[in-house]
Amino acid sequence: MLYDAYEVQRSWLAGASQLANFGSNWWSSSANPLSYHGMSGIVAASLDVFAHAAAPRGKPEFAIKSVELDGKALAVREEIVDRLPFGQLKHFVKEGAPKDQPRLLIVAPMSGHFATLLRGTVERMLPGHDVFITDWRDAKHVPMKDGGFDLDDYIDYLVRWLEKVGPGAHMLAVCQPSVPAYAAVALMNAAKHPATPRSLTMMGGPIDTREAPTAVNTLATERPHAWFQQNVVCTVPNMYPGGGRKVYPGFLQLAGFMTMNLGSHLISHWEMFKHLVEGDEESADNTRAFYDEYRSVADMTAEFYLQTVDTVFQRHLLPKGEMLHRGTRVDPQAITRTALLAIEGERDDISGVGQTKAALKLAKGLAADKKKYLLAKGVGHYGIFNGRKWRERIAPVVEKFIADND
Repeated sequence: MLYDAYEVQRSWLAGASQLANFGSNWWSSSANPLSYHGMSGIVAASLDVFAHAAAPRGKPEFAIKSVELDGKALAVREEIVDRLPFGQLKHFVKEGAPKDQPRLLIVAPMSGHFATLLRGTVERMLPGHDVFITDWRDAKHVPMKDGGFDLDDYIDYLVRWLEKVGPGAHMLAVCQPSVPAYAAVALMNAAKHPATPRSLTMMGGPIDTREAPTAVNTLATERPHAWFQQNVVCTVPNMYPGGGRKVYPGFLQLAGFMTMNLGSHLISHWEMFKHLVEGDEESADNTRAFYDEYRSVADMTAEFYLQTVDTVFQRHLLPKGEMLHRGTRVDPQAITRTALLAIEGERDDISGVGQTKAALKLAKGLAADKKKYLLAKGVGHYGIFNGRKWRERIAPVVEKFIADND
């Protein structure tokens, strides 16, 4: 019922957004005599902000057409290397790039947003690396005949895609996938798998959520597992290809994140309104672009979401040495070949300081010179992998780490 109610509301808001957009254009049109009234700018800006906030959103595009390397612009095209029911491996092919660039698999979160949330990460790493990314599919578009998808499947996908990228690659996991990426690396090291990555960079990942618990961690631990099954799992309406599938809807995840920082989001929209009134379209467009991405959400399968809550946030199985992958124990001490870089943001309110660093302590079989840690001062969760601080302060550390272990 919750998903159906959401769809009704979404349809209503889509219509209201269209009307508001029409009204905004009319109030700012030179053909409208009322547009010369002193209040017209305020009315137009108000309608514009509402139209943007209420508009429905689909999956965004990366839209990276070119990058600059050594003063030359190289054309970029996207190529699908492998396609599976719940995701595809995407390759950003640079025309005329050197063939010996380090191969990098960026693991995007499956946590309610699309892989395009990491557009800034891809753009920054693309000039000097041969970049691939996990492009996860919205679960509501996966037919029931394609089966389920859980944390074990996530790890299997990563192993398969590392095989596709080829031996000697590097892996970078942002936030949630730090756990399955770390587990995959441990399993591949233990099995002496030929496609074991040379390095793994984990950014703001919940390796051990007992360290500096955040509001997200508290929510997951203060309620029993059955509460999540009964209150946040919904059935996809039959209007979608995945009709009948049990999911954790993206709109619930978005609502949770927005509520956590409601004041900041209200201020952002107020600033957008003021920019529009002042005629500062460039600043308003920056806010629009961020929220276009932020509010584009995807559903997760219920089994993946519930298993993650149980394994990562409630029972802490990985740091306890009790995590299993299809009956095989995930042993961090088996990591002896893959160099590890843990990056944390000082102001991260999603993954607290120490949660990602725990990965280095757990890998007791790895030489000390193969471990590196970076605490990004004054950086929040989103800023670890996007924005100026990522580009200027954090990415250079990642680049050097990859080069040193290539």
